[in-house]
Amino acid sequence: MAPSPSLLVQATLFMIMFALGVGLPLDGFSRWQQHRALLLRALLGTCVLVPLAALLLLLWPPTLALSQPARFAISLMAVCPSAPLLLRKAGKTGGDRSLAALLQVAAALVAILTIPLLAILFTDTFGVAGWAIQPRHVASQVAGAQWLPLLLGLVLRRLAPGWASRLETPLDRIANLLLLLLVLGVLWKTAPMLVTYVGANLVALPVMAALVLISLALGYGLADRDPRQRVTLALVTSMRNPGLALLLAGTFAPGVPAVKLGILVYLLITVLLSGPFLRWQHRTQSQA
Repeated sequence: MAPSPSLLVQATLFMIMFALGVGLPLDGFSRWQQHRALLLRALLGTCVLVPLAALLLLLWPPTLALSQPARFAISLMAVCPSAPLLLRKAGKTGGDRSLAALLQVAAALVAILTIPLLAILFTDTFGVAGWAIQPRHVASQVAGAQWLPLLLGLVLRRLAPGWASRLETPLDRIANLLLLLLVLGVLWKTAPMLVTYVGANLVALPVMAALVLISLALGYGLADRDPRQRVTLALVTSMRNPGLALLLAGTFAPGVPAVKLGILVYLLITVLLSGPFLRWQHRTQSQA
């Protein structure tokens, strides 16, 4: 019997966050003192400023034509920080892998406070009906999906660093495979609606693209002048957590499958737009 989509989402998130904890460099937390101001700016950007930018975009008169599922998808991606693939991507694209790990862990921890508060702000602002969102419920979802596996991974890294080093690559591959299966599973389930969704939500695509570009600019501007820090913070702010967004969509909007499709479209736009930025940064670092 095939696993239910909900179980696949939960398993994917658990493995992603567990692999993050296991793979966190041992000097990661010691860098808190070195980058305290930078860390606070990054958390402000990814956990507060990106969601507020999304809120302002969704209040902009031209975006009032957006469908409710598209608005939900943009909102969920905006409020869900700590991208699951950030650690590996930062290390391969001229960023600071250790700093990215520290920022991702911090964002995952702060999210348990910011997501419930932002959920209240978004639902109150737009008068959303039908979403029985309670802060304690959102907090429990975030804690179970991010905190628990993350802390288990950190404990393993701390108590058995040798085992953690050997397991880091296999766990990372398993997490990436599960995320790929999750994305493909959602696409398979929603494929018949893809053409209809895109046709009905053409105005949503530039809104998503605008939010991704704003997020990249925020991260770039909040960093110090170090090019590696700029790449890292740009990735931290722009790359959201689709696994967590899908989990919240399944919990609070189970009867609106188009929300999940919108989350995947947002993820695809993020990947497409971050490519030119990273190539530009790579050329800049090569010429320095």
